[in-house]
Amino acid sequence: METESTAKTENQVKEGGNKKKASKVVIGVAAVGLAAVLTYLLWPKEEPRNVVLTKKDAEEQIANFSNTEDFGIGMYTVTMNNEWDFADGMAISENAYVENVEDNSADVYFDVFLSDADTENEDNAIYKSPVIPRGGYLENISLDKDLEPGTYDCVCVYHLIDDDQNTLSTLRVSITINIQG
Repeated sequence: METESTAKTENQVKEGGNKKKASKVVIGVAAVGLAAVLTYLLWPKEEPRNVVLTKKDAEEQIANFSNTEDFGIGMYTVTMNNEWDFADGMAISENAYVENVEDNSADVYFDVFLSDADTENEDNAIYKSPVIPRGGYLENISLDKDLEPGTYDCVCVYHLIDDDQNTLSTLRVSITINIQG
């Protein structure tokens, strides 16, 4: 008889041990799930990036930005030609033109980068403009870096600025630069 009660006690201990293991597994899975949910909710989200405008998608992007209250600076009209021609890498362009229309809400300056360049690193700019006040324009542009003959896809990064020249917002516009050579 002692053998039977010992056997029952061992079975009860084994069953109890299995229940404890099952509880630990459930708690472990729940902890991992909770950690995953908290990580998703608390992980920093990427900020939306600016949009490069081309001839094809400019109207669509303008429609997407129709609610200008979210931007805090209102609408901004880019008036420029998007293909600049140069006789050689250091010549003055006869057709490059950028205007900051009077109705815009801020003064502006811009930097031009080759499309494959790091546009956050100012050392990569092939042209840096002066500040263009509202109602002003810029023409007779010559590049700051001598480019070999060819056609270059570029990005023009506008900085809309306040009176202290602090950037309020940026806008990226694609342009093409042609160097005749």
